[in-house]
Amino acid sequence: MAGIVAIVGRPNVGKSTLFNRLIGERKAIVDDISGVTRDRHYGTSDWTGKEFTVIDTGGYVSNSTDVFESNIREQVELAIGEADVLLFVVDAVHDPNDLDIEFFKVVRKSKKPYLVVANKADNDERMFMANSYYSLGIENIYPISSLSGSGTGDLLDSLVELLPEGEVVLDDNIPKIAFVGRPNAGKSTICNTLLGHDRNIVTDIPGTTRDTLYVRYKSFNQDLYLVDTAGVRKKSKVTEDIEFYSVMRSLRAIESVDVVALVVDATRGIEAQDMNLFGLAQKNGKGIVVIINKWDLIEKDTQTTKHYEALVKEKLAPFVDVPILFVSAITKQRVLKALSAMNSVYDSMNRKITTSKLNDFFLPIIEKTPPPSTKGKYIKIKYVTQLPTNCPSFAFFCNLPQYIPDSYKRFLENKLRANYDFSGIPIRLYFRKK
Repeated sequence: MAGIVAIVGRPNVGKSTLFNRLIGERKAIVDDISGVTRDRHYGTSDWTGKEFTVIDTGGYVSNSTDVFESNIREQVELAIGEADVLLFVVDAVHDPNDLDIEFFKVVRKSKKPYLVVANKADNDERMFMANSYYSLGIENIYPISSLSGSGTGDLLDSLVELLPEGEVVLDDNIPKIAFVGRPNAGKSTICNTLLGHDRNIVTDIPGTTRDTLYVRYKSFNQDLYLVDTAGVRKKSKVTEDIEFYSVMRSLRAIESVDVVALVVDATRGIEAQDMNLFGLAQKNGKGIVVIINKWDLIEKDTQTTKHYEALVKEKLAPFVDVPILFVSAITKQRVLKALSAMNSVYDSMNRKITTSKLNDFFLPIIEKTPPPSTKGKYIKIKYVTQLPTNCPSFAFFCNLPQYIPDSYKRFLENKLRANYDFSGIPIRLYFRKK
């Protein structure tokens, strides 16, 4: 990346629309309800061959006592601290108000390079109206329309000139770990505990995280992306259109990451919606770790952990070979251990077993316990090899693949898991004619 650009401004001036315009996709949630974008949101853009990161932020409200608005303000200040260049967005249709004036003071105080963007300048009249912002002492204003794209070319020309020289090459092989679960299970708190500061907004109100957040984590000899997602409720309880989009984004996040950390509220236990998320991760061939959070709130004896784990595995059956960690994000108990387990699952997912080793292992087992005959036909498995897929997949070549019963497939999978560490990883077995 050549640099980081933060889009800032008061609520409902079109920051998220500009963000979507710059990255070329509908990644940020856009709604006509003020304050929709609550967390920072990241995307990638490029102009004239120069690539940069774009941060979308919530609308800035100074000196507010509202729990969300005060948290948004903190998030905006963090984004400003991260950014190389600021895009200060105002509404061309309206004269500058007290919030614009207050925010412009924050922008100038940051000492960061900035451009003033007068959004919603859809015609000549509105472009003229944007001139009212020169009263703030602004040297240059860029009237644009985020919806149509008008004026964004000139804006981007000036923007890339302000970006720092040099490029940082992102490694696509860095593992991505998504924290998923019901609202208020503690996903954001776990992320913040690992990061050491409140990177994500955390309150005791369910549904606080509405955007999916990718955050680079480099500590304790680990390098990965932590992906915080919106809490997923049952469809019947998703009443807001905005929350619907958030749920969809959480589900898409599962598809795009390597490892899914299912965060469960220990005080509630694993429920139907948790199982739906678990099944979705399994279906998509993702590594899975189950994190039982808020363990500090559970009254315990010497058998509590054992009994609780047995109940969880009963719910997860038949896929029970999954790491289960009991943590407390608040007290930081075993949080780093959970992270280590996620990294181990990622490493195991990328393990490649040579064909010779697989056959040295499997052929004696198959000879000793061959597939049962069907309709008087004997099934002979000749060899096995690992397929070049993201999810560990193995092809067994035999004379009659259609007659391999499910029970024998489970037998082979169990043998594979017993010899190789595939804990938390769905395994695919394919039987092909040879």
